[in-house]
Order: sequence, then structure tokens, then C-alpha cells
Amino acid sequence: MFTVSDAVARIVAGIEPLSIERVALLDALGRVLATPIVSPLTLPAWDNSAMDGYALRASDVEGASAEKPVSLTVLETVAAGAFPSRVVEAGTCTRIMTGAPLPEGVDTVIRLEDTDGGTERVSIRSDRDAGRNVRHRGEDITTGTQVLARSQPIGAAQIGVLASVGASSVDVHRQPRVAFFGSGDEIVDLDRFSEALDGKKIVTSNSYTLHSLIRLNGGIPVNLGVARDDPADIRARIDRAAGCDLLITSAGISAGEFDYLRPVLAEAGVTLDVWKVRMRPGAPLGFGWLGKMPWIGLPGNPVSTMVTFELFVRPVLRRMLGHTRLFRRPLPVTLEEPVKIGAALTHFLRAIVTVKPDGTLSARLTGPQGSGILTSMSVANALLVIPQERPRIEAGEVVNAILLSDDAQLATHFSL
Repeated sequence: MFTVSDAVARIVAGIEPLSIERVALLDALGRVLATPIVSPLTLPAWDNSAMDGYALRASDVEGASAEKPVSLTVLETVAAGAFPSRVVEAGTCTRIMTGAPLPEGVDTVIRLEDTDGGTERVSIRSDRDAGRNVRHRGEDITTGTQVLARSQPIGAAQIGVLASVGASSVDVHRQPRVAFFGSGDEIVDLDRFSEALDGKKIVTSNSYTLHSLIRLNGGIPVNLGVARDDPADIRARIDRAAGCDLLITSAGISAGEFDYLRPVLAEAGVTLDVWKVRMRPGAPLGFGWLGKMPWIGLPGNPVSTMVTFELFVRPVLRRMLGHTRLFRRPLPVTLEEPVKIGAALTHFLRAIVTVKPDGTLSARLTGPQGSGILTSMSVANALLVIPQERPRIEAGEVVNAILLSDDAQLATHFSL
């Protein structure tokens, strides 16, 4: 059996970013930049005001206060989108709006609230803004500088930067098409829910969680349905995955009499690089290559499927999308209750992590940890990592946790 770290390393090692495609700017949200962006212009293009107020020389308002206001002549009013026509000299100022270009000769914008708002003459009642509220030309971007690097994830701020430098379309890595199917004669889709109500079948929750997880992590789901416990049906679904970038299966890779997936994969030419991992839930995990397409075999129990997706599939999708930070970084948490594990395996326990008043994190289990209790995943926001060499951990002790919704804690290397 492989350790979790060894399995992750083997799985990710051969994965490369997918090919590059050009997309419209707004379609790039959530994608990863494939080529660097160099600005063709300088921003701001001119010195401009950061406030609605009066542009002037700081030396003219030194010592101004409500008790001793300074009176200046207003030369003109400059709105955003207009340009000044007068040079500001001693004893004068320009009434100016936020974003408008500053006239020659000024180094200060006094905010409107510190004046009487005059249009021909203005009374300045404070000098607190002396030397302030000026946005200088090029303080954000200068012509010829790289504003975004290759492998930069594109969020709302990056979209804004790209628009600012005129990038109406950008190069990104292609989204992976991810084929997936479950297997088992006991599994049905929602169109046969009545059989589940009768206690004869089980609804394929894995199909829906996998579809959702693939979408949430930037992939394009290709649902191949649920295969019967029949080698020919399993092989037909594998063949239908042709042209996809990744194949995921759930269930069918244990040692049961009707677990046909592994021999069918071997017959199809899959090379097996990982088989079984020293973890719970999720030990029966497989990984290999069907030609140039990677295959990841996940366990069939619903929680096991989700946990192994988090640890092994998510990094693969992120790598295909062009990300460099593939893994969530474990954080130390203090246990609110004792934890005991049985088998000598690394355990990933569903937990609820909260922030204490002092800023540290504490954790408690969601309840029973059976791998079929899918509702526990719906309330969990973290996985506690319990090493196999620590069979019992007391309340108050510290362990690591993987937060399931915190992309700010991403790392380039896997660790537990």
C-alpha cells in the first residue's frame, strides 16, 4: 500500500497543463493565464485627484484651521474627463473632482469637507491634507511592464487589470473534460427513485457529487452514467471516455466477487501506477494511464469518494488548468474532544473548525465517521488529519486540519 504522500506524488508527477486557448476577457474568470500580459500604456496617464476638493500648493494652506481659515482664488472647475487650462500659482487653486487631471503647479488636494465649497473664492479650514490626495502618473502601471504573469489565476481584480490595459481576450489553459461513471447493480439514477423508496435500490449520489466537484474545480463534467456489474458494460463506458482529459470511476475496485473494474481496465490497456493507499476513508484507490489519459479510481462509499477527490483529483484538475499551487495547506487546530482511531492508517475525519477569540482554530468532529454517512460532509468544513502513529489524541492537543473552503491556504507542495 502507498502512503498518502507517495500516492499524491505519483499521481501528480505526470500531469501537465492542458493546451492553450484564447477566450474573451469575461470568459477568462476563474481560469489561469497561459501567457504574460505586458501593458501598452501608463496608468494613471496623468497626475490626478484622489478627492473631490481643491487642488493647490501645500505652502499656501500651512496652518489653516477652522479658527484661522485661508482664502484662495478659484481659477476654474475641472470635472473628471476634462483637463485644466490654468496654472495654479501662489494664492490660487482649482476646484477639482475625483479622477480629474491635476493642473500644473499643485502638490495637494484639500478635501471638499474642509472648505466652504466656494466657486470663485474658497475658504480652507484645515491643512491636514497638505501634500496628500494626489495620484501620480504611472503609480499603478507603466508602459512595457508585465502586469500579470503566466500561471496567474484570474479573479475579479485580474479581470479589471486586463481591461485596464486593453486585453479584450487572453490566453488561458483549456478546461479539462472529465469523464466519470459509477458501477454497481444496486445503484440507480433519480429517474428510478421509486425503487429507492421501496428499499430495493440506492440513488447514485456519487454521480451528483462528482459532477459538482468537477465543475467547482474548473473541469467540464462528462457523465457516463452507472455501469452494471458486467464487464462488457464497464468496457463500453470506458471506451466512451475517449477524447476526454481524465477518467474517474467510483466503486468497483475492491476485492469483491463482482468488482470487475480492475480486470476490465487492464484489458483496455491501463497501466496501474497506484493501487491502495494507507488511509481511511478511501483505501481502495487506483491510478493509471489509458494511453495519454489518466484514470483515477475512487472508492464507492460516498464520503470516501469525496475525501479522495479532495486529496487526489483536485490537484490533478488544478495542474491541468495551469495552476502552480495545487494543494491546500494544513493548519494547526486544537481538538475540543478526544479522538481515537482503530486501524494503523492515516485518518481523515470530518470536522467543524471554528476561530476562537484569540485567533487560533479549534475543531470538533461532525459525529459518527462512517464512510457512508454523506450528511457529515454537508456540515463539515475541514478534514482532521490523524496520523497512524497517534491512535488516541486527547482534547486540547493540536493536530492538522485541511480546510475545505479556504483557497487562501494553497501550497505548491503536498504536506500533512
